[in-house]
Amino acid sequence: MSRSTDIDLPADGSGSLRPGGAGAVDPSIEFAPDTGHPAGAATLLRTTTAIRQRAGALLARARRGESQWFRIGSDDALEDAARTVAEVTRERYPWDTIPYHSRWRHFEAGGIDRRQQLDALLGKGIDARQRARAHIDLVLVSVLLDAGAGPTWHYTESATGERFTRSEGLGVASFHAFTSGLFSSDPDHPLQVDAAGLRGLVTERLGDAFQVSEVNPLVGLAGRATLLRRLGEAMSEQPETFGDDGRPAGMFDALVAPFGAATPPTAEITAHQILSLLLETLSRIWPSANAIDSIAADGSDSAGGIGTGDPSLALGDCWRHSAVHGPGLTNGWMPFHKLSQWLTYSLLEPFEWAGVKVRHLDALTALPEYRNGGLLIDSGVIVPRDAAFLSRKWKAGDEFIVEWRALTVALLDEIAPRVRKVLDRTEEELPLACVLEGGTWAAGRVLAQRLRDGAPPLQIESDGTVF
Repeated sequence: MSRSTDIDLPADGSGSLRPGGAGAVDPSIEFAPDTGHPAGAATLLRTTTAIRQRAGALLARARRGESQWFRIGSDDALEDAARTVAEVTRERYPWDTIPYHSRWRHFEAGGIDRRQQLDALLGKGIDARQRARAHIDLVLVSVLLDAGAGPTWHYTESATGERFTRSEGLGVASFHAFTSGLFSSDPDHPLQVDAAGLRGLVTERLGDAFQVSEVNPLVGLAGRATLLRRLGEAMSEQPETFGDDGRPAGMFDALVAPFGAATPPTAEITAHQILSLLLETLSRIWPSANAIDSIAADGSDSAGGIGTGDPSLALGDCWRHSAVHGPGLTNGWMPFHKLSQWLTYSLLEPFEWAGVKVRHLDALTALPEYRNGGLLIDSGVIVPRDAAFLSRKWKAGDEFIVEWRALTVALLDEIAPRVRKVLDRTEEELPLACVLEGGTWAAGRVLAQRLRDGAPPLQIESDGTVF
Protein backbone atom coordinates (compact mmCIF):
# COMPACT_ATOMS: atom_id res chain seq x y z
CA MET A 1 0.00 0.00 0.00
CA SER A 2 1.20 3.50 -0.63
CA ARG A 3 0.10 6.88 0.57
CA SER A 4 -1.86 8.90 -1.94
CA THR A 5 -2.97 12.49 -1.93
CA ASP A 6 -5.46 11.78 -4.72
CA ILE A 7 -8.10 10.37 -2.41
CA ASP A 8 -8.80 10.35 1.28
CA LEU A 9 -10.71 7.31 2.48
CA PRO A 10 -12.76 8.42 5.49
CA ALA A 11 -13.20 6.51 8.70
CA ASP A 12 -16.97 6.18 8.23
CA GLY A 13 -16.36 2.95 6.38
CA SER A 14 -16.61 4.34 2.86
CA GLY A 15 -13.15 3.04 2.25
CA SER A 16 -12.89 -0.74 2.40
CA LEU A 17 -13.14 -2.23 5.87
CA ARG A 18 -12.56 -5.92 6.40
CA PRO A 19 -15.62 -7.90 7.51
CA GLY A 20 -15.88 -7.98 11.27
CA GLY A 21 -13.42 -5.12 11.54
CA ALA A 22 -15.72 -2.44 12.94
CA GLY A 23 -13.86 -0.45 15.55
CA ALA A 24 -10.47 -1.80 14.52
CA VAL A 25 -7.75 0.25 12.86
CA ASP A 26 -7.73 -0.79 9.24
CA PRO A 27 -4.84 0.06 6.93
CA SER A 28 -7.20 0.83 4.04
CA ILE A 29 -8.51 3.77 6.04
CA GLU A 30 -5.06 5.17 6.78
CA PHE A 31 -3.55 4.38 3.39
CA ALA A 32 -5.09 4.56 -0.06
CA PRO A 33 -4.76 1.42 -2.19
CA ASP A 34 -1.89 1.16 -4.65
CA THR A 35 -3.80 2.07 -7.80
CA GLY A 36 -0.85 1.19 -10.03
CA HIS A 37 -1.80 -2.44 -9.56
CA PRO A 38 -5.15 -3.95 -10.60
CA ALA A 39 -6.16 -5.22 -7.16
CA GLY A 40 -5.57 -1.82 -5.53
CA ALA A 41 -7.38 -0.01 -8.32
CA ALA A 42 -10.40 -2.33 -8.01
CA THR A 43 -10.45 -1.72 -4.24
CA LEU A 44 -10.57 2.05 -4.73
CA LEU A 45 -13.33 1.82 -7.35
CA ARG A 46 -15.42 -0.18 -4.88
CA THR A 47 -15.63 2.73 -2.44
CA THR A 48 -18.43 5.25 -2.26
CA THR A 49 -15.77 7.91 -1.74
CA ALA A 50 -14.62 7.28 -5.32
CA ILE A 51 -18.22 7.41 -6.56
CA ARG A 52 -18.90 10.75 -4.86
CA GLN A 53 -15.60 12.40 -5.80
CA ARG A 54 -15.89 11.49 -9.47
CA ALA A 55 -19.60 12.31 -9.68
CA GLY A 56 -18.90 15.67 -8.04
CA ALA A 57 -16.16 16.41 -10.55
CA LEU A 58 -18.49 15.69 -13.48
CA LEU A 59 -21.15 17.95 -11.92
CA ALA A 60 -18.65 20.80 -11.50
CA ARG A 61 -17.58 20.32 -15.10
CA ALA A 62 -21.18 20.44 -16.34
CA ARG A 63 -21.80 23.62 -14.33
CA ARG A 64 -18.80 25.20 -16.06
CA GLY A 65 -20.53 24.49 -19.37
CA GLU A 66 -17.93 21.92 -20.42
CA SER A 67 -20.24 18.91 -20.82
CA GLN A 68 -21.21 17.97 -24.35
CA TRP A 69 -24.28 16.17 -23.02
CA PHE A 70 -25.92 18.25 -20.29
CA ARG A 71 -26.30 21.61 -18.70
CA ILE A 72 -27.39 22.07 -15.09
CA GLY A 73 -30.51 23.97 -14.12
CA SER A 74 -30.60 26.96 -11.78
CA ASP A 75 -30.65 26.87 -8.01
CA ASP A 76 -34.38 27.59 -8.27
CA ALA A 77 -34.79 24.31 -10.15
CA LEU A 78 -33.00 22.49 -7.33
CA GLU A 79 -35.27 24.15 -4.75
CA ASP A 80 -38.36 23.24 -6.77
CA ALA A 81 -37.23 19.62 -7.00
CA ALA A 82 -36.63 19.55 -3.24
CA ARG A 83 -40.12 20.93 -2.59
CA THR A 84 -41.63 18.30 -4.90
CA VAL A 85 -39.78 15.57 -2.98
CA ALA A 86 -40.91 17.04 0.36
CA GLU A 87 -44.55 17.17 -0.80
CA VAL A 88 -44.49 13.56 -1.98
CA THR A 89 -42.82 12.54 1.29
CA ARG A 90 -45.58 14.20 3.34
CA GLU A 91 -48.25 12.48 1.25
CA ARG A 92 -46.64 9.06 1.56
CA TYR A 93 -45.61 9.30 5.19
CA PRO A 94 -47.86 11.78 7.04
CA TRP A 95 -46.68 10.28 10.33
CA ASP A 96 -43.26 10.98 11.78
CA THR A 97 -41.35 7.81 10.89
CA ILE A 98 -40.01 7.47 7.35
CA PRO A 99 -38.47 4.03 6.75
CA TYR A 100 -35.38 3.20 4.74
CA HIS A 101 -35.49 2.99 0.95
CA SER A 102 -35.46 -0.77 0.83
CA ARG A 103 -36.77 -3.86 -0.90
CA TRP A 104 -38.84 -4.46 2.23
CA ARG A 105 -41.14 -1.60 1.19
CA HIS A 106 -42.05 -3.56 -1.94
CA PHE A 107 -42.77 -6.63 0.19
CA GLU A 108 -45.40 -4.43 1.87
CA ALA A 109 -47.22 -3.72 -1.43
CA GLY A 110 -50.98 -3.66 -1.09
CA GLY A 111 -50.68 -2.96 2.64
CA ILE A 112 -49.71 -6.58 3.37
CA ASP A 113 -46.97 -7.38 5.91
CA ARG A 114 -45.19 -10.19 4.04
CA ARG A 115 -42.28 -10.14 6.46
CA GLN A 116 -44.76 -11.24 9.11
CA GLN A 117 -45.98 -13.96 6.73
CA LEU A 118 -42.40 -15.17 6.25
CA ASP A 119 -41.71 -15.15 9.98
CA ALA A 120 -44.86 -17.21 10.55
CA LEU A 121 -43.67 -19.74 7.96
CA LEU A 122 -40.27 -19.88 9.65
CA GLY A 123 -41.98 -20.70 12.95
CA LYS A 124 -41.25 -19.75 16.54
CA GLY A 125 -38.52 -22.29 17.19
CA ILE A 126 -35.70 -20.31 15.56
CA ASP A 127 -33.46 -17.61 17.00
CA ALA A 128 -32.77 -14.08 15.72
CA ARG A 129 -29.68 -15.20 13.80
CA GLN A 130 -31.58 -17.91 11.90
CA ARG A 131 -34.38 -15.47 11.14
CA ALA A 132 -31.87 -12.91 9.85
CA ARG A 133 -30.33 -15.56 7.62
CA ALA A 134 -33.69 -16.25 5.96
CA HIS A 135 -34.34 -12.50 5.57
CA ILE A 136 -30.92 -12.05 3.92
CA ASP A 137 -31.46 -14.99 1.56
CA LEU A 138 -34.79 -13.56 0.43
CA VAL A 139 -33.70 -9.98 -0.04
CA LEU A 140 -30.53 -10.79 -1.96
CA VAL A 141 -32.24 -12.77 -4.71
CA SER A 142 -35.17 -10.36 -4.77
CA VAL A 143 -32.92 -7.32 -5.34
CA LEU A 144 -30.98 -9.10 -8.08
CA LEU A 145 -34.33 -9.66 -9.80
CA ASP A 146 -35.31 -6.01 -9.41
CA ALA A 147 -34.14 -4.37 -12.64
CA GLY A 148 -36.89 -2.63 -14.62
CA ALA A 149 -39.76 -4.96 -15.52
CA GLY A 150 -40.95 -3.06 -18.57
CA PRO A 151 -44.26 -1.24 -19.09
CA THR A 152 -46.60 -4.18 -19.69
CA TRP A 153 -45.56 -6.91 -17.23
CA HIS A 154 -47.69 -7.56 -14.15
CA TYR A 155 -48.05 -10.14 -11.38
CA THR A 156 -51.34 -11.26 -9.83
CA GLU A 157 -51.06 -12.50 -6.26
CA SER A 158 -53.20 -15.61 -5.92
CA ALA A 159 -53.96 -15.19 -2.22
CA THR A 160 -55.27 -11.64 -2.54
CA GLY A 161 -56.19 -11.34 -6.21
CA GLU A 162 -54.28 -8.06 -6.30
CA ARG A 163 -52.36 -7.12 -9.43
CA PHE A 164 -48.92 -5.55 -9.05
CA THR A 165 -46.58 -4.04 -11.64
CA ARG A 166 -42.99 -2.78 -11.85
CA SER A 167 -40.88 -2.94 -8.67
CA GLU A 168 -43.77 -3.88 -6.39
CA GLY A 169 -44.75 -6.70 -8.74
CA LEU A 170 -41.18 -7.98 -8.92
CA GLY A 171 -40.93 -7.81 -5.14
CA VAL A 172 -44.16 -9.72 -4.51
CA ALA A 173 -43.38 -12.28 -7.23
CA SER A 174 -39.89 -12.92 -5.86
CA PHE A 175 -41.30 -13.24 -2.32
CA HIS A 176 -43.66 -16.01 -3.39
CA ALA A 177 -40.97 -17.68 -5.51
CA PHE A 178 -38.78 -17.76 -2.40
CA THR A 179 -41.48 -19.12 -0.09
CA SER A 180 -42.31 -21.82 -2.66
CA GLY A 181 -38.73 -23.10 -2.43
CA LEU A 182 -37.72 -22.14 -6.00
CA PHE A 183 -34.21 -21.08 -4.94
CA SER A 184 -33.51 -23.96 -2.52
CA SER A 185 -32.05 -27.34 -3.45
CA ASP A 186 -33.33 -28.90 -0.21
CA PRO A 187 -37.04 -29.84 -0.22
CA ASP A 188 -36.92 -30.14 3.56
CA HIS A 189 -35.72 -26.51 3.86
CA PRO A 190 -37.55 -24.51 1.18
CA LEU A 191 -37.17 -21.13 2.93
CA GLN A 192 -33.59 -20.59 1.90
CA VAL A 193 -31.40 -19.75 -1.07
CA ASP A 194 -28.42 -21.98 -1.79
CA ALA A 195 -25.81 -22.34 -4.49
CA ALA A 196 -27.10 -25.66 -5.82
CA GLY A 197 -30.64 -24.33 -6.07
CA LEU A 198 -29.49 -21.29 -8.04
CA ARG A 199 -27.08 -23.15 -10.31
CA GLY A 200 -29.92 -25.44 -11.36
CA LEU A 201 -32.43 -22.63 -11.92
CA VAL A 202 -34.14 -23.01 -15.30
CA THR A 203 -35.19 -19.79 -17.01
CA GLU A 204 -38.63 -21.21 -17.79
CA ARG A 205 -39.27 -22.02 -14.13
CA LEU A 206 -38.35 -18.48 -13.15
CA GLY A 207 -40.65 -17.23 -15.89
CA ASP A 208 -43.48 -19.39 -14.58
CA ALA A 209 -42.97 -18.04 -11.06
CA PHE A 210 -43.20 -14.51 -12.44
CA GLN A 211 -46.25 -15.37 -14.60
CA VAL A 212 -44.36 -14.53 -17.80
CA SER A 213 -46.09 -15.30 -21.09
CA GLU A 214 -46.33 -13.97 -24.63
CA VAL A 215 -49.00 -11.54 -23.47
CA ASN A 216 -47.19 -10.76 -20.19
CA PRO A 217 -43.51 -10.31 -21.16
CA LEU A 218 -40.84 -9.44 -18.58
CA VAL A 219 -37.86 -7.43 -19.82
CA GLY A 220 -34.57 -9.29 -19.41
CA LEU A 221 -35.95 -12.59 -18.05
CA ALA A 222 -33.03 -14.62 -19.45
CA GLY A 223 -30.53 -12.10 -18.06
CA ARG A 224 -32.09 -12.32 -14.60
CA ALA A 225 -31.96 -16.11 -14.59
CA THR A 226 -28.34 -16.06 -15.76
CA LEU A 227 -27.47 -13.60 -12.99
CA LEU A 228 -28.93 -15.92 -10.34
CA ARG A 229 -27.06 -18.92 -11.77
CA ARG A 230 -23.85 -16.87 -11.67
CA LEU A 231 -24.64 -15.96 -8.06
CA GLY A 232 -24.88 -19.67 -7.30
CA GLU A 233 -21.49 -20.30 -8.91
CA ALA A 234 -19.88 -17.38 -7.05
CA MET A 235 -21.20 -18.53 -3.66
CA SER A 236 -20.10 -22.13 -4.20
CA GLU A 237 -16.58 -20.85 -4.98
CA GLN A 238 -16.37 -18.85 -1.73
CA PRO A 239 -17.34 -21.12 1.19
CA GLU A 240 -15.28 -18.92 3.54
CA THR A 241 -18.03 -16.28 3.19
CA PHE A 242 -21.14 -18.19 2.11
CA GLY A 243 -20.60 -21.50 3.90
CA ASP A 244 -20.50 -25.02 2.51
CA ASP A 245 -24.11 -24.73 1.30
CA GLY A 246 -23.40 -21.45 -0.49
CA ARG A 247 -26.09 -19.28 1.10
CA PRO A 248 -26.31 -15.47 0.93
CA ALA A 249 -27.01 -15.72 4.65
CA GLY A 250 -23.34 -16.51 5.18
CA MET A 251 -22.80 -12.75 4.99
CA PHE A 252 -24.36 -12.36 8.41
CA ASP A 253 -21.79 -14.54 10.14
CA ALA A 254 -18.96 -13.14 7.99
CA LEU A 255 -19.76 -9.61 9.14
CA VAL A 256 -21.15 -10.08 12.63
CA ALA A 257 -19.29 -13.14 13.85
CA PRO A 258 -16.20 -13.48 11.65
CA PHE A 259 -14.65 -16.11 13.89
CA GLY A 260 -17.62 -18.45 13.77
CA ALA A 261 -21.27 -18.61 14.72
CA ALA A 262 -20.44 -19.37 18.35
CA THR A 263 -18.81 -15.97 18.76
CA PRO A 264 -21.10 -13.38 20.38
CA PRO A 265 -22.43 -10.97 17.74
CA THR A 266 -20.45 -7.81 17.18
CA ALA A 267 -22.37 -4.84 18.52
CA GLU A 268 -22.13 -2.78 15.36
CA ILE A 269 -20.96 -2.67 11.77
CA THR A 270 -20.94 0.06 9.12
CA ALA A 271 -23.16 0.23 6.06
CA HIS A 272 -20.09 0.31 3.86
CA GLN A 273 -18.81 -2.93 5.38
CA ILE A 274 -21.93 -4.61 4.00
CA LEU A 275 -21.35 -2.99 0.60
CA SER A 276 -17.64 -3.86 0.58
CA LEU A 277 -18.35 -7.52 1.29
CA LEU A 278 -20.94 -7.61 -1.50
CA LEU A 279 -18.55 -6.00 -3.99
CA GLU A 280 -15.56 -8.12 -3.00
CA THR A 281 -17.46 -11.39 -3.27
CA LEU A 282 -20.12 -10.79 -5.93
CA SER A 283 -18.69 -8.35 -8.51
CA ARG A 284 -17.88 -11.42 -10.63
CA ILE A 285 -21.58 -12.21 -11.22
CA TRP A 286 -22.33 -9.17 -13.39
CA PRO A 287 -22.44 -9.95 -17.12
CA SER A 288 -20.80 -6.67 -18.14
CA ALA A 289 -17.19 -7.29 -19.14
CA ASN A 290 -15.96 -4.34 -17.10
CA ALA A 291 -12.73 -5.28 -15.34
CA ILE A 292 -9.88 -3.16 -14.07
CA ASP A 293 -7.34 -5.10 -16.16
CA SER A 294 -9.34 -4.94 -19.40
CA ILE A 295 -7.69 -1.68 -20.45
CA ALA A 296 -4.13 -0.61 -21.12
CA ALA A 297 -1.69 -0.21 -18.25
CA ASP A 298 -1.74 3.59 -18.46
CA GLY A 299 -5.47 3.63 -17.78
CA SER A 300 -6.33 4.62 -21.36
CA ASP A 301 -8.71 2.80 -23.66
CA SER A 302 -5.98 1.95 -26.16
CA ALA A 303 -5.40 -1.61 -27.31
CA GLY A 304 -3.38 -4.06 -25.26
CA GLY A 305 -5.61 -4.46 -22.25
CA ILE A 306 -6.90 -8.01 -22.55
CA GLY A 307 -8.38 -8.96 -19.20
CA THR A 308 -7.10 -11.92 -17.21
CA GLY A 309 -10.57 -13.06 -16.27
CA ASP A 310 -9.60 -12.87 -12.60
CA PRO A 311 -12.98 -12.55 -10.81
CA SER A 312 -11.46 -10.39 -8.09
CA LEU A 313 -10.80 -7.69 -10.70
CA ALA A 314 -14.36 -7.53 -12.06
CA LEU A 315 -15.92 -4.09 -11.61
CA GLY A 316 -19.60 -4.66 -12.41
CA ASP A 317 -21.55 -1.39 -12.49
CA CYS A 318 -18.53 0.77 -13.29
CA TRP A 319 -18.15 2.45 -16.69
CA ARG A 320 -15.77 4.47 -18.84
CA HIS A 321 -16.08 8.26 -19.17
CA SER A 322 -13.48 10.36 -20.99
CA ALA A 323 -13.65 13.24 -18.49
CA VAL A 324 -13.28 11.16 -15.31
CA HIS A 325 -9.81 11.35 -13.81
CA GLY A 326 -8.18 9.38 -11.04
CA PRO A 327 -4.91 7.81 -9.98
CA GLY A 328 -3.30 4.90 -11.81
CA LEU A 329 -5.53 2.28 -13.33
CA THR A 330 -8.67 3.95 -11.93
CA ASN A 331 -8.33 6.75 -14.49
CA GLY A 332 -11.39 7.00 -16.72
CA TRP A 333 -13.64 4.77 -14.60
CA MET A 334 -16.93 6.03 -13.12
CA PRO A 335 -18.26 3.57 -10.51
CA PHE A 336 -21.90 3.36 -9.35
CA HIS A 337 -22.63 -0.13 -7.94
CA LYS A 338 -26.33 0.69 -8.02
CA LEU A 339 -27.82 -2.78 -7.47
CA SER A 340 -25.17 -3.58 -4.85
CA GLN A 341 -26.03 -0.38 -2.97
CA TRP A 342 -29.76 -1.06 -3.36
CA LEU A 343 -29.04 -4.46 -1.83
CA THR A 344 -27.05 -2.82 0.98
CA TYR A 345 -29.95 -0.48 1.76
CA SER A 346 -32.24 -3.51 1.77
CA LEU A 347 -29.96 -5.44 4.15
CA LEU A 348 -29.91 -2.70 6.81
CA GLU A 349 -33.16 -3.87 8.37
CA PRO A 350 -32.38 -7.62 8.58
CA PHE A 351 -29.18 -6.76 10.46
CA GLU A 352 -30.99 -4.28 12.72
CA TRP A 353 -33.88 -6.67 13.40
CA ALA A 354 -31.27 -9.16 14.60
CA GLY A 355 -29.93 -6.60 17.08
CA VAL A 356 -26.91 -5.39 15.09
CA LYS A 357 -26.39 -1.62 14.96
CA VAL A 358 -25.51 -0.41 11.46
CA ARG A 359 -23.63 2.91 11.50
CA HIS A 360 -22.73 5.55 8.89
CA LEU A 361 -25.70 5.03 6.58
CA ASP A 362 -24.89 8.18 4.63
CA ALA A 363 -21.65 6.63 3.40
CA LEU A 364 -23.94 5.04 0.80
CA THR A 365 -24.90 7.16 -2.22
CA ALA A 366 -28.17 7.89 -3.95
CA LEU A 367 -29.13 5.22 -6.46
CA PRO A 368 -28.61 6.37 -10.07
CA GLU A 369 -31.51 4.78 -11.92
CA TYR A 370 -34.69 5.67 -13.82
CA ARG A 371 -36.70 7.22 -10.99
CA ASN A 372 -34.05 9.27 -9.18
CA GLY A 373 -32.38 10.35 -12.41
CA GLY A 374 -35.75 10.85 -14.09
CA LEU A 375 -36.83 13.20 -11.31
CA LEU A 376 -33.87 15.46 -12.08
CA ILE A 377 -34.55 15.54 -15.82
CA ASP A 378 -38.30 16.07 -15.39
CA SER A 379 -37.78 18.87 -12.87
CA GLY A 380 -35.27 20.72 -15.08
CA VAL A 381 -32.25 20.14 -12.83
CA ILE A 382 -30.45 18.05 -15.46
CA VAL A 383 -31.08 19.39 -18.97
CA PRO A 384 -29.92 17.45 -22.06
CA ARG A 385 -28.17 19.77 -24.53
CA ASP A 386 -30.15 18.25 -27.39
CA ALA A 387 -33.81 17.28 -26.93
CA ALA A 388 -33.24 14.45 -29.43
CA PHE A 389 -31.16 12.69 -26.76
CA LEU A 390 -34.41 11.87 -24.98
CA SER A 391 -35.90 10.02 -27.93
CA ARG A 392 -33.02 7.74 -28.95
CA LYS A 393 -32.07 4.42 -27.37
CA TRP A 394 -28.93 4.21 -25.26
CA LYS A 395 -26.79 1.46 -23.78
CA ALA A 396 -25.71 1.42 -20.14
CA GLY A 397 -22.08 2.07 -21.14
CA ASP A 398 -22.78 5.08 -23.37
CA GLU A 399 -21.10 8.22 -22.03
CA PHE A 400 -24.41 10.11 -22.05
CA ILE A 401 -25.93 7.55 -19.64
CA VAL A 402 -22.79 7.31 -17.49
CA GLU A 403 -22.74 11.09 -17.05
CA TRP A 404 -26.50 11.30 -16.35
CA ARG A 405 -26.10 8.74 -13.60
CA ALA A 406 -23.07 10.52 -12.12
CA LEU A 407 -24.91 13.85 -12.10
CA THR A 408 -27.82 12.10 -10.37
CA VAL A 409 -25.58 10.91 -7.53
CA ALA A 410 -23.99 14.33 -7.01
CA LEU A 411 -27.19 16.37 -7.30
CA LEU A 412 -29.21 14.19 -4.93
CA ASP A 413 -26.52 14.88 -2.33
CA GLU A 414 -27.38 18.57 -2.84
CA ILE A 415 -31.14 18.02 -2.81
CA ALA A 416 -31.18 15.94 0.40
CA PRO A 417 -30.34 18.84 2.79
CA ARG A 418 -32.89 21.03 1.00
CA VAL A 419 -35.55 18.37 1.57
CA ARG A 420 -34.62 18.18 5.25
CA LYS A 421 -34.94 21.96 5.53
CA VAL A 422 -38.45 21.94 4.03
CA LEU A 423 -39.50 19.06 6.32
CA ASP A 424 -37.67 20.54 9.34
CA ARG A 425 -35.67 17.37 9.93
CA THR A 426 -32.05 16.85 10.90
CA GLU A 427 -29.66 14.62 9.00
CA GLU A 428 -29.87 12.11 11.85
CA GLU A 429 -33.68 12.13 11.68
CA LEU A 430 -33.75 11.89 7.89
CA PRO A 431 -30.65 10.17 6.49
CA LEU A 432 -30.25 9.82 2.74
CA ALA A 433 -31.75 6.30 2.96
CA CYS A 434 -35.01 7.90 4.13
CA VAL A 435 -34.87 10.86 1.71
CA LEU A 436 -34.71 8.32 -1.12
CA GLU A 437 -37.72 6.46 0.26
CA GLY A 438 -39.79 9.50 1.13
CA GLY A 439 -38.76 10.76 -1.33
CA THR A 440 -36.83 11.13 -4.50
CA TRP A 441 -37.67 7.72 -5.97
CA ALA A 442 -41.40 8.19 -5.46
CA ALA A 443 -41.31 11.78 -6.77
CA GLY A 444 -39.56 10.54 -9.91
CA ARG A 445 -42.35 8.02 -10.41
CA VAL A 446 -45.05 10.68 -9.81
CA LEU A 447 -43.56 13.01 -12.43
CA ALA A 448 -43.11 10.17 -14.92
CA GLN A 449 -46.76 9.19 -14.45
CA ARG A 450 -47.88 12.77 -14.92
CA LEU A 451 -45.76 13.37 -18.03
CA ARG A 452 -45.51 10.02 -19.84
CA ASP A 453 -47.96 7.57 -18.26
CA GLY A 454 -45.17 6.23 -16.04
CA ALA A 455 -42.45 5.78 -18.64
CA PRO A 456 -38.99 7.13 -17.74
CA PRO A 457 -37.62 10.15 -19.68
CA LEU A 458 -34.75 8.15 -21.19
CA GLN A 459 -34.72 4.93 -23.20
CA ILE A 460 -32.02 2.47 -22.19
CA GLU A 461 -31.52 -1.03 -23.59
CA SER A 462 -31.75 -3.33 -20.58
CA ASP A 463 -30.63 -6.91 -20.02
CA GLY A 464 -32.24 -6.88 -16.59
CA THR A 465 -28.98 -6.56 -14.66
CA VAL A 466 -28.23 -2.80 -14.44
CA PHE A 467 -31.54 -0.92 -14.47
